[in-house]
Amino acid sequence: MNKSEGLLRVSIAYVVALFLGGASLYLLDNGPLLDVLIADLAATAVIFLFSRAYGNSSFYDAYWSVVPPFIALYWLAVGTSQVAPLREVLVLGLILYWATRLTLNWAYFWEGMQHEDWRYVMLRNKAPRWALLTDLVGIHLFPTLQVFAGLLPVYAVYCLGERAFGWLDIVACLVTGGAITLQMLSDFQLHRFIANRREGEQLETGWWAWSRHPNYFGELGFWCGLFLFGLAAYPQGWYWLCIGAVLMTLMFVFASIPMMEERSLERRPDYARVMESVSMLVPWPRKRTTLDQGGRPTTASGSVVQSQSPGE
Repeated sequence: MNKSEGLLRVSIAYVVALFLGGASLYLLDNGPLLDVLIADLAATAVIFLFSRAYGNSSFYDAYWSVVPPFIALYWLAVGTSQVAPLREVLVLGLILYWATRLTLNWAYFWEGMQHEDWRYVMLRNKAPRWALLTDLVGIHLFPTLQVFAGLLPVYAVYCLGERAFGWLDIVACLVTGGAITLQMLSDFQLHRFIANRREGEQLETGWWAWSRHPNYFGELGFWCGLFLFGLAAYPQGWYWLCIGAVLMTLMFVFASIPMMEERSLERRPDYARVMESVSMLVPWPRKRTTLDQGGRPTTASGSVVQSQSPGE
């Protein structure tokens, strides 16, 4: 199956999922928050069935960015809060900016139906007897719930908003828009590097000279920006509006990044040098190196820096 045919089948899966999710919203009457959660889970179940049918859980990859705009549009349509139309327009526009960029980035660089995210394979292989449950809960259900939690501030903006547009909205707009742009530039730099790199070479230019995972930092900034919008609209709900941003941070810091770093170390031993000198997540100036008694360069922590690979 070539890539075009694979993208067509993935698109059909999402059309079916969004149709059934929309039908659920039409039939349900439990309030906009619970209705969307049920519809979201129903759409996830559809994608899960397609993933199992094709033996490829990467059917779910695009769900992260495809579904949020539809959820935001639904809450905008049924929401009763009209105290800050500018805030509502900005939130929707930024979500569309983020979702369009991320989805197109996935579609352009996706290798086709023969490709499945290595993390999915690793998770299933850790407990083969529980592979089906891992696929359903860990790969499909948990990310859906996580994104839903991240969208709670959007629900607050459209359905609970009580405050007029103010300075915090401006800060939220700058944080969210800046984070999306940072993520986009980081992805461009990464893909350009991958297309031209030589064996053993490490990406240590652009934003990647300041952070080992600037694209992840941009993704976290997007969800934190949505939280700021929710806080500006409904400040008394801060303790539940922050759930999504907190969960995202925990996932990246304690799961996604460690998995990526372990894989990088296994495939590129020189990556240890990058870990010693470049910030893990938050963009920060590189650590300076000095010479030890043997004339070898070391970082501020005293660790010996390995020699650079050819071409660096």
